[in-house]
Amino acid sequence: MAAMAILLLAIAGIGLLTISDGLRLRTAVIKNEAAAMAAAEAGYEKAVFWMSQQPDMISALNDAQASGSLDFDGSSCDYSVKMSSFLGASPVYEVKSIGRSGRFERTVEVHLVQAIGGWAMGMCRVSTGGTSTVEVNFVNGEVIEMPIHINSYGDPKDKTRDIFLSGDPKFLRVVSMGESRYSSGGLDKYSSVMNVFDNGIYFNQPPSRINDAETVSKKITRFRDSTSASYIYTPNGPKTVSNPQNAVQMEFYVDGGVGKIRVTNNCSVRGFRQSSDSRTFDFKNTLADPDQFDRYYIYGYHVRSSSAASNGDIQTVKVEDTYVQQSFGGVKSQPGGQIYVNGNVIIGSGDSTLANANQVKGRITIVATGNIWIANSIQMDGDRAADGKPSETNPNALGLVAQGVVKVVDPGMSDYSYVDDTPVVNAAHTYVPIGIADNAKPAEIHKRHLPDPLVVEAGITVGGGGWGAENVLRNGYGGRKETSGVQDDLVLRGTLSEVCRSVVGVTGTDGFLKNYYLDERLLTGILPGDIWLRGKFVPLPAGWSDYRVAVNP
Repeated sequence: MAAMAILLLAIAGIGLLTISDGLRLRTAVIKNEAAAMAAAEAGYEKAVFWMSQQPDMISALNDAQASGSLDFDGSSCDYSVKMSSFLGASPVYEVKSIGRSGRFERTVEVHLVQAIGGWAMGMCRVSTGGTSTVEVNFVNGEVIEMPIHINSYGDPKDKTRDIFLSGDPKFLRVVSMGESRYSSGGLDKYSSVMNVFDNGIYFNQPPSRINDAETVSKKITRFRDSTSASYIYTPNGPKTVSNPQNAVQMEFYVDGGVGKIRVTNNCSVRGFRQSSDSRTFDFKNTLADPDQFDRYYIYGYHVRSSSAASNGDIQTVKVEDTYVQQSFGGVKSQPGGQIYVNGNVIIGSGDSTLANANQVKGRITIVATGNIWIANSIQMDGDRAADGKPSETNPNALGLVAQGVVKVVDPGMSDYSYVDDTPVVNAAHTYVPIGIADNAKPAEIHKRHLPDPLVVEAGITVGGGGWGAENVLRNGYGGRKETSGVQDDLVLRGTLSEVCRSVVGVTGTDGFLKNYYLDERLLTGILPGDIWLRGKFVPLPAGWSDYRVAVNP
């Protein structure tokens, strides 16, 4: 019996030792697998951080090392970033990270796109002088049907909120902030206004690079280099007006179901600039310093050569003729129209004889190294939804990108009461009317106004300041010409990125009342690289996968 007891105890001991060894081995396996997975995830985070630091991801994949490795205590990883495909016009990037620990590997593969908001701004402030800005409020009764992102202004943990509210504005989409919710001393800056953001507000978000001159310049250079030489313009207009600003006028229209543009090269804008900072809000920032503002020459009126029709300055272009297909790392984008202007652009027609004028059929982006001036309503051809926006299946879209400003002009500037030289026709140049004539008198053709409401449907990127209206009343000066009353309505259907806020109107006094709506179709872009400015990258739905591989010891 004693011998049997010893044998049984020995068998039990061996069994317990076997179980213990198995548990030890299983624990080691679990530990190694967990370490491999943690290393793989660390590589993914490092790759996404690298992506967030690049001025332009598409260029970065060609110019910089898009891979790396990390070493930890008992584990390591290798990671890489590459172009995968396109979702519409949105580049899809693949991040692959392989973590290793012991005899195990864990691989993480994620497909990401760059985040896009409806309305992104470098700062929620308006320029009032060379280096001075003033806060801009979202006001009571205002409805903002766009996601909003606002970069941090100054120290993210200072005591001042970077979004300014008056009353109870309605934010119908999510709001994201570059700043912290709390000050460095622990003060909750948002405790009294959190109930305003019914659809959520997020803090410490990566900034938009709209106020990074290097980023904007890289995108514009890449756009220029991929544009057909036939649609690259460097205007040099007649110097027969005061303060001439070289420009190209583009008049969109639809002819027989075909989208077309009447392009008039070598125009001269009669530039007008108030002499004092206290007169209007007509500023744009310098490219070298987004916090430095200069008063610029606004649109007064414009002229073209009297021989423009015979010398080739006027041409009719089919929108589809401007299409190109960009390719990055062997991955091709969808085709889209591109026009590049080394100068200023005037968008809109005042020609009452042009059928279906100011309608865009096709997908096209206009890039200007100077300003883009909006001279009439610009709307998409095709089907519309019940809310007035282009329907989800409408394929037509317009992108406007400027290193200067994108502004709605005041056609009333061509009236003698605004500018000191009424436009005239002579042997050298011809006056080109925009907007709508005040009356039918031929001698007063220069007396013009814009429609009410003025509707702009576009994805707008402003690298030199803000989107707004010129010649808006300030301190008793300025004063736009409205269709009727003291204010018209400005309807924007699209997306907007701007260095800073710009004045659209002074409530109840002058300019426009804002009506801004997100066009969801533009969230996948118009052309590759035209509005991709956020430093945030998000996985696509079902875009994350991970798997394990056991390697030989």
